[in-house]
Amino acid sequence: MRNITILLSTCSLISSTLYAQTTDKPNIIMFLVDDMGWQDTSVPFFEDNRTLLNERYHTPNMERLAQMGVRFTEAYACAISSPTRCSLMSGMNAARHKVTNWTLELNQKTDESSDVIKLPEWHYNGIQPAESNINNSTPITSFPQLLKENGYRTIHCGKAHFGARTTPGENPLNMGFDVNIAGGANGAPGSYLGTRNFGEGSRFAVKGLEKYYGQDIFITEALKEIDQSVEMNKPFYLYMSHYAVHTPYDEDKRFSSNYRDKYDKQLKAILDEKEVKYAALVEGMDKSLGDILDYLNSHPQIAQNTIILFMSDNGGLALNHARQGIENRDANAPARAGKGSAFMGGVREPMMVYWPGITKGNSICHQKVIIEDFFPTILEMAGIKNYTTKQTIDGVSFVDALKNPDNLKERTLIWHFPNLWGETQNKEEGYGAYSAILKEDYHLIYTWETQKLRLYHIKNDIGEQQDLASQHPEIVKQLSKEMSDYLRARSAQRPSMKTTGKIIPYPDEL
Repeated sequence: MRNITILLSTCSLISSTLYAQTTDKPNIIMFLVDDMGWQDTSVPFFEDNRTLLNERYHTPNMERLAQMGVRFTEAYACAISSPTRCSLMSGMNAARHKVTNWTLELNQKTDESSDVIKLPEWHYNGIQPAESNINNSTPITSFPQLLKENGYRTIHCGKAHFGARTTPGENPLNMGFDVNIAGGANGAPGSYLGTRNFGEGSRFAVKGLEKYYGQDIFITEALKEIDQSVEMNKPFYLYMSHYAVHTPYDEDKRFSSNYRDKYDKQLKAILDEKEVKYAALVEGMDKSLGDILDYLNSHPQIAQNTIILFMSDNGGLALNHARQGIENRDANAPARAGKGSAFMGGVREPMMVYWPGITKGNSICHQKVIIEDFFPTILEMAGIKNYTTKQTIDGVSFVDALKNPDNLKERTLIWHFPNLWGETQNKEEGYGAYSAILKEDYHLIYTWETQKLRLYHIKNDIGEQQDLASQHPEIVKQLSKEMSDYLRARSAQRPSMKTTGKIIPYPDEL
């Protein structure tokens, strides 16, 4: 395999010309990774404690970014990809935008079936442009559209996955982006490999890279569009939205030898072939971050005016990492479970921000942040204050946390997933239809099918092994009401019982 780096965005070499931007508006790079767990890195996000999983992975460029900016130890997303990406684009909580499971085909749900509960209607056609009128979808004013209206050149690179196939929302060009490379309805790449035509013919085929078909190239990223923006003397918003590290685990031969025959302290065993390929995908993603950092280092006049935000869209995929004799929560240890689960392993994310002149290098922030917060934050970073949107914004800007990381503000977070994800329905591990609330250090999970409430203190028990519901009934009651009121205010959809046909009660109605 040739050592060539392409971007699911530009697929070209970077110009060496140094341009000087005269705009006062900051450039903004949003670097979003797909299915990356909070421990899939050599950077510690569990307070400041290195874990055994941190020792498995080699992500030197994430380490560079951590040295440059601030790490967040309590950053959260939805447990599934499309809800997260719709919350990012809209600033809405999933309970409000109702794209609560992953999207793909027009008018087709992606839920698993159940003999016990009937799932409610949800917005399986995704988010759409503000002027659209498509059933089972949510029209929005996206923040890239607002950036564009305020002079930004907006670039979409990689995975979109926020609108169903054949709808306007499938195409990022209809959602506020000037440039779209490889973004569509597919939520994964059919293949990362040019020799496999990036999955041509599969329902997850990556479009827009046809000229690389048949070539021995592993797709990661590129930066041509930054040069184009600077040539135009326009501030840019680059949404570097990786397909990595989602399945399929194609081998990245540039890095797989770093992990083959490697003894792993977490597993107390040699990594198997799936774990080797996954670790190599992680390092390949990290290499792409390094290409961006190297570019900025070689263009200091751009770098001094460029903000970088790093985030993942949901927890790491625990189930595909399970091996015989190892609990499936290994992939996100010390957190429990993974992608699709209500537990911390499903929703806690690696997050970093570098803002020249604002963030302090190698600093840590314990402020709670959730994915919809990026909407108002990025607009505030861009200096855009007076704007109107089609939708009501749930997100809260975390700009003040970047400026004053020790000045923590109490934040209550809510998750709503009245669906059944396709991988599992193991309710004991937090999968299945659920809603949850995190307030202070208490995490309350409501499983709709069983109408069971579980309470955990995540500061003392990040692995959520000790259910405290019976010990603290008053806390359960308080959090149940707060969560229920939040869901009612957003007309959140609820499942019903098949035996009775009745809608399952809110947790405070039990």
